[in-house]
Amino acid sequence: MKPFFSRLIKTASLLTAATLLAGAVHAGELTLYKDSEFRGPSISLRDATPNLERAGFNDVTSSVIVRSGTWELCEHAAFQGRCIKLDRGEYRMLEGFNDKVSSVREINGRDDRDDHGGRPGRGDHDGRPGRGEDIVLFAQAGFGGRRAELHNDVRNLEDYDFNDRAGSVIVNEGGWELCEHAEFRGRCIVLKPGRYEFLNDMNNRISSLRRVR
Repeated sequence: MKPFFSRLIKTASLLTAATLLAGAVHAGELTLYKDSEFRGPSISLRDATPNLERAGFNDVTSSVIVRSGTWELCEHAAFQGRCIKLDRGEYRMLEGFNDKVSSVREINGRDDRDDHGGRPGRGDHDGRPGRGEDIVLFAQAGFGGRRAELHNDVRNLEDYDFNDRAGSVIVNEGGWELCEHAEFRGRCIVLKPGRYEFLNDMNNRISSLRRVR
């Protein structure tokens, strides 16, 4: 009987170790960088951080690498104010959110903002890119390259360093007018909710956009 119990205890120990290792592998991790293009001082995090002031990294983040998990980055401490959701990937610039991050937490793919006063989420349950904001612009066709996640009118995409760069678009909510010049001038197209892998003759020509009713 002793050999049997010995093998049983050994098997249980191995299973416990495997479980702990799996948990470590699946734990989320991201790295915040002070400058764009992943330059300057950085900080890597694996746990929710309600106040980056304590880590000496408040309102300084300009680029991010999400190594695993899905993370929420918020402009105020305790996950308050406007927030953005970042899936695994490299974000060389934080268009419209540069030097504004004060708290971060892993959200495991959910996008519920009701608990801290933000926008109610439309979670990325289908795993497709670009969910969460009302409209998402991608620098390449087929939803590749840099992206700009937006929910307000933008009179000049130059402010987001995204002027004349959009090659594909995902509209999650509402109808949107996309124009070739700033201030909604020039030729415009209207896109309803859907996924637009190509922009045809409007490719790399969008300079402003606004919601239309």
